[in-house]
Amino acid sequence: MSDRVRVEIDPSLEEGELIIRCRDEALAEKYRELLAKAPVPLVFFKGKQEYRFPVDEVLFFETGGDDVYAHTAEDEFRTRERLYELAEILPPHFLRVSKSAILNTRRVYSIQRNLTASSLVEFGNSHKVLYVSRLYYKALRNHLQEER
Repeated sequence: MSDRVRVEIDPSLEEGELIIRCRDEALAEKYRELLAKAPVPLVFFKGKQEYRFPVDEVLFFETGGDDVYAHTAEDEFRTRERLYELAEILPPHFLRVSKSAILNTRRVYSIQRNLTASSLVEFGNSHKVLYVSRLYYKALRNHLQEER
């Protein structure tokens, strides 16, 4: 039997839902890779301007007051999404690294580990840095090792 795709439209649903059923882990992994490559439709704001650019340009997302900011190598933009919403929709190479930040693991240049406090992450071609909470450091290290 060949693989197939079926879309069911149910106007009674309050929220959309995507369910992928697979017969084995290999096929599930193919779907995960496809979903990870799909563009995340985010809109970024600075002043009264609206910006659209690939989410992979973002080094990290961070809360600041009541807002969430997307930091690129040279700039920062406000987003409408909350951090928990971003954690659900971003590709797998974005990882929660503190209660107030999500990091793009593909943009990490170095990590200064601190056993008693937060570790410092630096990014290539940027002056920006981000602190990783001790509670999240092990998950970040494991994730970076899996990406190799």
